[in-house]
Amino acid sequence: MRLGEGVEWAVHCAVLLAALPDDVCLPASRLAQFHGVPGPYLAKSLQALTGAGLLESRGGRKGGYRLSRAADQITLLDVVLAVEGDETFFRCTEIRRRGPSAVAPRAYSPVCGVAGAMWRAERAWRDVLSGVTIAELAGIALRDAPAAAQTKAVAWFGEVLSARG
Repeated sequence: MRLGEGVEWAVHCAVLLAALPDDVCLPASRLAQFHGVPGPYLAKSLQALTGAGLLESRGGRKGGYRLSRAADQITLLDVVLAVEGDETFFRCTEIRRRGPSAVAPRAYSPVCGVAGAMWRAERAWRDVLSGVTIAELAGIALRDAPAAAQTKAVAWFGEVLSARG
């Protein structure tokens, strides 16, 4: 299984937005600038988060994106599913019923052992992601960020917010 980089970008944007006051929005261009990623590609992830109801978008001079609900009410799984979709990662095509050893379909167990193991693994993965909130990740990011990076981030936000009036 491989998640696209849009998931990483979306999670980081949600974490960043969680650190802002409730009345502050950031445009996609500023979010892209802060993370050093291409704006048009990031916009797709932000639109996916908005479509899933995790972000809200506001127009106007002070417009942009903000979380649509409290950061402790948005999970990592919510973000992943918003960006990647909710399809299962493994699709069983029942190859055990093909080839020279194939027998009548009724002779096989209803669920292939391989499929069962893969589906259990996916369920465990989803359970872990659903137990991690954006608020938790924001706390970890703040705790683990180097002091110099925090100083630079605060200065950047000060410039961005003062330019927006």
